[in-house]
Amino acid sequence: MRINSPKLNIMYKACMKASKSLIRDFGEVENLQVSSKGPGDFVSSADTRTEKIIIEEILKAHPDHGILSEEVGKINQKNKTNRWIIDPIDGTSNFLNAIPQFAISIGYEEEGRIKSGLIYDPIKNELFFAEVGNGAFLNNSRIRVSKKKNLKNSLLGTGGPKSSSKIKNEIFHEFVEISKNVETPIRKYGSSSLDMASVACGRFDGFWQRELSYWDIAAGTIIVKEAGGFVDFFDKKVDESKKRNLVATNSLIHKELLDLINKKNIEKN
Repeated sequence: MRINSPKLNIMYKACMKASKSLIRDFGEVENLQVSSKGPGDFVSSADTRTEKIIIEEILKAHPDHGILSEEVGKINQKNKTNRWIIDPIDGTSNFLNAIPQFAISIGYEEEGRIKSGLIYDPIKNELFFAEVGNGAFLNNSRIRVSKKKNLKNSLLGTGGPKSSSKIKNEIFHEFVEISKNVETPIRKYGSSSLDMASVACGRFDGFWQRELSYWDIAAGTIIVKEAGGFVDFFDKKVDESKKRNLVATNSLIHKELLDLINKKNIEKN
């Protein structure tokens, strides 16, 4: 595969190298050593190993660049200009239960703005990537969001909440209310990065989820935007130290879905 971007090439090489052991581990998922990382969330030896390989590849190319990753946290914090955001396995619970719906997600930002992103599904061998101004791709093909014009006929994806969430009731209420406004049952696949990739390539018309971490959405955000979609945050303030509430759509149903979410929140409160 030809990727004409230095940053995306680093991501690609890191993903290909890390995915070899990841696929082996997936085949032997029952033998993985798993330690608790909090209620409803787990970290595996595969997660840690994948992250280590990706970070090593990035630092080999750019030893002074900053890194924000799910397991190790922050590296080279003094570099505020160049930073890589990594989720080594987005969909860890799926992975540990032998459900083939998980991905490696890597984003790259300059001066606080995401410039490029890559999401790799190693089981399906699907590589989603994008760079500002150059469009979005799935493997070697250009991708675009869907052209569905109304929410009623749209296929939506969502996720959450975790058992530790303090707003479970609000999330369930929101899900029920949005379900009343669409004809097709809403999908919940357990990997927000792949859900956003599905919006980018037109499989989903929209996706929304509360309480996402920055590494869950960094790569997906640029891929959706470069595919012609819209991305919005309910709470507006982008800060990786806080959980994010996100809506990503094909642009044609964006206002309708966002207005519905905001309306139901007002009614609930």
